Amino acid sequence: MVLEKFGRGMKLALAGLALAASTATVAMAQSGAPVTLRWALWDWDKVQYYKPLIEGYQAKNPNVKFEHIDLGSTDYQQMIATQLAGGSKDIDIVTVKDVPNYTNLIRAGSIMDLSAFMKEAKIDPASFGGLAEEMTVDGKLYSLPFRSDFWVVYYNKDIFDKAGVAYPTNDMTWAQFDETAKKLAGGMGVNKTYGALLHTWRSTVQLPGIQDGKNTLAGPDYAFLKPWYERALALQKGGVVPSYATLKTSNTHYSGPFFNGTVGMLPMGTWFVGTQIAKVASGESKSKNWGIAKFPHPEGVVAGTTAAQISGLSVNSNSTQKEAVLDFIKFVTGAEGASIIASTGTIPTVRTPEVTAKIASLPGFPQDETSKAALEPGKSYLEMAVTPNAARIEVILNRAHDSLMTDNISIDDGLKEMTDGVKAIK
Repeated sequence: MVLEKFGRGMKLALAGLALAASTATVAMAQSGAPVTLRWALWDWDKVQYYKPLIEGYQAKNPNVKFEHIDLGSTDYQQMIATQLAGGSKDIDIVTVKDVPNYTNLIRAGSIMDLSAFMKEAKIDPASFGGLAEEMTVDGKLYSLPFRSDFWVVYYNKDIFDKAGVAYPTNDMTWAQFDETAKKLAGGMGVNKTYGALLHTWRSTVQLPGIQDGKNTLAGPDYAFLKPWYERALALQKGGVVPSYATLKTSNTHYSGPFFNGTVGMLPMGTWFVGTQIAKVASGESKSKNWGIAKFPHPEGVVAGTTAAQISGLSVNSNSTQKEAVLDFIKFVTGAEGASIIASTGTIPTVRTPEVTAKIASLPGFPQDETSKAALEPGKSYLEMAVTPNAARIEVILNRAHDSLMTDNISIDDGLKEMTDGVKAIK
């Protein structure tokens, strides 16, 4: 499914969103009764917008306190499912990490239908730029998106300068990316520099295969991924990128090699912008001279085409604080929340020229024109289409991907395993 650019009606939609006042808001403001909301999330200490969102909301609702429940990013889908199993009331706010996580929670009946709430609170679906429609399942919406990240390339300018290689452009093909990475790779031992990093997520190998819009990772046939696995394995064997097995066994976070200045390029989502800015400021990232460029594209595909990921907020079906949670969700996914999220260098769902300009003007954001223009993507395809079987498909793809990248199975057999596994899902 294609996520088109936001239309000219966005400002009107935002105005209506800002003016709408829900019943829950009035009730809370009048009563001032103490409320404690337990928020399930991941990477509390790494994600920059959690605390500012809480502080912004508490400025208007001082009676509300928050307890964060950090379930970690790696196993979040499994952990949140376990936490909500059996009708648990220990969580109020549920953060939806991605499409498989979303559809899994719906299947389990763990999150509440928000369709009626949107009508009562007069929240215009248009304010989400088409994402509300993307997330609708059987006419119902179970989460309001607050973040809509897309993939770009981060690069270390010092490594490029040292190698005498031109910086990435916003019209770079994958073939050009690979050639550039080969030129950047060099050195031995502790002085080894890799041209790029392909993180262990299957998306780093598979996403280029969906950029032409002809296939999705929901299947059912995965033969189209063969050239992309051939490419990834060739880069790995040539020492251009770190080996998958090493990254996996050492549990290396993708940020580590970039912070350490040992990789020239890092294909990753825009969620990393705020983290990189903050870590440069704190001295934890040595890659102080950095930039971003639009996601590379296959030959014949329009420059700027990328892949997108949605993060949303939902209500635990068994929460005893539903009204308070709905009010917080409305704040986060509205104009005020979008402004706060943007101020941390993160891309909010509600995206206007003003929001994009705010991110580009943040202290620490690269001020070259390529980096600024990279914040405006072209067509974006969801990493995983919204389908009831998304979570089960994810398991099958991840298992085969691990075998492929560790040379425990041939490419043809690995792709057949994906295809047969997905076709067998009832």
